[in-house]
Amino acid sequence: MSFQLPSIANRPVTVLGGGVLGRRIATVWVSGGYTVHLRDPSEKQRSEAQKYLDENVDFYAQTTRKTPGTLKVFEDLKPSIENAWLVIECVPEKLEIKQTTFADLEKFAPKDAILCSNSSSYKTSEMIPELEEATKERVANMHYMMPPQARVVELMTSGTTRAEIFPFLVEHLEIAGMHPYVALRESSGFIFNRIWAAIKREVLSVISEGVATPKTIDNLWKEQYGSPVGPCQIMDAVGLDTVALIEDHYIKERGLSSQHTVDFLRREFISKGKLGNKSSKGGLFPAVSGAPEADKETSVNPPGPTLYYLDVGAFALSDPLNSGRIIKASADGKTSQVLVSGQAMPDGLDIANGRIYWTNMGIPSKNDGSVLSCAIDGSDIQTVVPKGGVHTPKQLIVDEENSKLYFCDREGLRVMRCNLDGSALEVLIRTGDFNDTKAQSDQKNWCVGIAIDRTSGHFYWTQKGPSKGNQGRIFRANIITPPQTNASTRTDIELVFENLPEPIDLEIDPTAGHLYWTDRGELPFGNSINRVALKDIQTGQASEHKHDILVRNMHEAIGLKLDTKNGHLYATDLGGTVYRFDLDGKNRVKMHEDEGAFTGITLSA
Repeated sequence: MSFQLPSIANRPVTVLGGGVLGRRIATVWVSGGYTVHLRDPSEKQRSEAQKYLDENVDFYAQTTRKTPGTLKVFEDLKPSIENAWLVIECVPEKLEIKQTTFADLEKFAPKDAILCSNSSSYKTSEMIPELEEATKERVANMHYMMPPQARVVELMTSGTTRAEIFPFLVEHLEIAGMHPYVALRESSGFIFNRIWAAIKREVLSVISEGVATPKTIDNLWKEQYGSPVGPCQIMDAVGLDTVALIEDHYIKERGLSSQHTVDFLRREFISKGKLGNKSSKGGLFPAVSGAPEADKETSVNPPGPTLYYLDVGAFALSDPLNSGRIIKASADGKTSQVLVSGQAMPDGLDIANGRIYWTNMGIPSKNDGSVLSCAIDGSDIQTVVPKGGVHTPKQLIVDEENSKLYFCDREGLRVMRCNLDGSALEVLIRTGDFNDTKAQSDQKNWCVGIAIDRTSGHFYWTQKGPSKGNQGRIFRANIITPPQTNASTRTDIELVFENLPEPIDLEIDPTAGHLYWTDRGELPFGNSINRVALKDIQTGQASEHKHDILVRNMHEAIGLKLDTKNGHLYATDLGGTVYRFDLDGKNRVKMHEDEGAFTGITLSA
């Protein structure tokens, strides 16, 4: 029977593996209007993959301009590949696992399905030596970089792949918003990876021979090419153990010397536990603040402030839109209690005059946000701003000196202020009309975080941009609106930062003169806590401003609160953890970890 390309009508694309790349690959295809099946034996991975798609598919679809398709997740292989026209494996980078996977696909996948590997290390010919010749004709390598930021995907033959498969895949990848490149022949490593591997080898040789330090290499690289990161930083982010494993494969296949690469890495770094950013011992660079091993319970030293933080309620088994909680925790992080429950997706939190103030986002698609308050023990709940008085309120802060509440209104496209009792509600910043569908759907208009610098008379706010889209911005304006202007026409708005992954909450240390913010965007710059000196912010120079990343490796960083008296900062993430750090980001401590999605946080002496 002659070879025929598969029909795609009413047939899914199947992705095997719901990890970092697998969930992105699935989102790519869904954003192109395709039906996608994602299979992962881990319930956690399946859940996180679904969550990633739900939060990001609209951003991907801005490129494809398609109505997104659907995603269905599976625990078992057979039902996930039933009737698939394309299967993409993203299983662990171990040859024996990939060989077993392709053997199973030969047995159970449709006989016309195109079978692809996302491997960057192994040739597909190494994965399919025992398959039938007719199956080998349908096997190819399809390696994605890191969508959506990097939309490059490289295609490569297994040596026996039918030539007509490649233009067919290129056509559909372009529909899904990708930028495909086709290698002319099979090779260990793709086009870019081979070039990058050579750079890594030479960088390691320069270090091992004592020619230059990692810092010198990276600074030179960044200045020469205008790159935000250098090759040594990238290797630390990947993990030096992973770098060594990949290089092992090249050494074995090409007969390369290991003296100044993997031998050097294993002797001077890996054997000493210096694996890169994921290690408390660091890697080519000293330890990154917030590395996982640094989480191993550092002692907490009470006394300290009492913590109050919000669980948005998104992981509740029933009625997640109305299961938010206010939680109080002791200074040592050992005890906690729920003060208020049944809230409609609470997000921002602060305390003043013995009362807790918080925002409820409500249902983001509706104009039903509100601001409430209660006594410090959770009793006497009162409405400050009723439902509909604010659309989707986010971070909230109290200006005790002037008895004012400041808060951002995300889908309402506003920064707002009112008295502590809700009176004198006013709009300070308006980025668009939320009744205008086009304006409201543009996430660059969404206001999220808010902070006040009373010393200079400014307030700062974030406009987060698309989820993990590197279009986030930070602005500032005068606390006093210029005469004869309003929230839409004021002339004192300054752009402070642009092209941030996804900035969220803000805090100001007035004593040291620092602006802090959390960023829930993608690594290496997102999922972080950041800081800049206020004195370094110059009018009209947003693109020139530099900031310090103090903490990395959070899980969707959100809430932030400073304790300048004790030299600490506290932060929350949607992964369900409350952290404490020194003000410079060092000495990470997990104060509290639980099943939940934590947002706003504040402190009480």
